[in-house]
Amino acid sequence: MDADEGLVALGFTEVEARVYCELLKGAPATGYRLAQALGKAPPSIYQALASLEHKGAVLVEEGEPRAFRPVPPDEVVAALQRGFETRSREAANALRKLHAPAQDDRIYHLKSTAQVMERARVMIAGATERLLFDLFPPPFGALAPTLTEASTRGVAIAGLVYDKTPKVPFDCVRSSDADFVRERWPGAQLTLVVDAREFLVALLTPDGTGVKQAIWSDSTYLSCLQHSGLSAEVRLSAPTPMRARLSRAISLIGSSPPGLRQLVGQSPTPSKRGALP
Repeated sequence: MDADEGLVALGFTEVEARVYCELLKGAPATGYRLAQALGKAPPSIYQALASLEHKGAVLVEEGEPRAFRPVPPDEVVAALQRGFETRSREAANALRKLHAPAQDDRIYHLKSTAQVMERARVMIAGATERLLFDLFPPPFGALAPTLTEASTRGVAIAGLVYDKTPKVPFDCVRSSDADFVRERWPGAQLTLVVDAREFLVALLTPDGTGVKQAIWSDSTYLSCLQHSGLSAEVRLSAPTPMRARLSRAISLIGSSPPGLRQLVGQSPTPSKRGALP
């Protein structure tokens, strides 16, 4: 990406980007000189300069003719970032007021890696009691910090990994079939089951940058099934000394996560039975 493209990506028009970059090469400069250098009509250059002044990207030296000087790039980018963050918060607050989340038990397809990873992070951040995972190295590396944050909040976390067991404050069990699966599986697996209330299953490209197939659902019935199956896989791959503890802590019936309690109509009071130490 060159400088012009970078500025366009940040919200500049093509003419604004070219004008600003031309000023960086040599300033101060008049609008007339900029028009000659860029081969543009003076009115379009003066319009771009007025917009850049409004954005805080140029300084104007009053006189006749007026001369323009660029604000240093770091200062411009920092101002753009602060403006973006402010607008993002305002937009999020407005959108949040419109959003009325409702469980619908349907299965949804996700098409991009960014969508899959953002959904995964939101799910982890919203976990309250139990979280199970099955993660190949690329998605594990991307999600480990968010998983660690959830663990420090008291969420019981356990799952399968396919590389060396990492040093993290939650239970990672190396799959007993790790070598075979990593060699033959057609991509990087990402599976999350949160509180037996929602699940995400995604097959990413081997490097984790693309999506082959991905689904998400908040069906408690399907989430309970996913929780049951994944907890069994974790326990089967775990060293013998861990199995009894994991059986109490993550098995569907033994741990009674929120989704199961909702499915069978039990009290929503959080269950402490089998909590991971």
